[in-house]
Amino acid sequence: MPFTYLGLPLGTTRPSVQEFTPLLSKMEKRLAGVSKFLSYQGRLVLVNSVFSALPTYYMCSLVIAPSVIHQIDRFRKHCIWSKGDISRRGTYLAAWELMCRPKEEGGLGIINIQNQNSALLMKFLDKFYNHADAPWVNLTWAKLYHNSNIPPHARSLCGSFWWKDIIKLFGKLKVLASCDPGSGASVSLWSDNWSGQSLELSLPHLFSFSRKKNCSIQFYIENDLNRSFFLPL
Repeated sequence: MPFTYLGLPLGTTRPSVQEFTPLLSKMEKRLAGVSKFLSYQGRLVLVNSVFSALPTYYMCSLVIAPSVIHQIDRFRKHCIWSKGDISRRGTYLAAWELMCRPKEEGGLGIINIQNQNSALLMKFLDKFYNHADAPWVNLTWAKLYHNSNIPPHARSLCGSFWWKDIIKLFGKLKVLASCDPGSGASVSLWSDNWSGQSLELSLPHLFSFSRKKNCSIQFYIENDLNRSFFLPL
């Protein structure tokens, strides 16, 4: 059964949209309370400092459902353009995508909630791949990846709904982070960028002879060539 712990909806299944009602209710109350008394500049400050910050506690631990993000963005739009009147209908003066751009690019610098959610959750991947001294890191490696020749991100998804959501973010982390192979147990020989460019792209002909497309560097080092390639090359 789902329950609330320290203000977060927790359980063995992904939280439903209804479990984010306290967050949305809090935002709606603030929207109706002060927005109508502020100028455009004041409402922009309110959106960036309050409405964009209220979901942060949730976003540090959970992937926020798109429908919840849509409702949060709806409140933020009404705060700026409708003075908090959520029943107002009509067009906005600028597209939301434009408003979320940095000010140097012609936007208003409003935080993109979905991107912020991904950025906040990627810290778990950083701790996981760097083997941080944390109980959940040790437990995840021991229970899910203790005996595998394939790096975690190259395997089919396994574990709880929370961990599946986290490991799906590896593609975004891969673009931002640099790779230090170490023992090579968690680094893909072919697809990860550990040598300046992935070997799959720099050595496509050699990659075509590979038996193990998703093998780790450690697997390649510890085994004979006939286990890694179709011979003769």
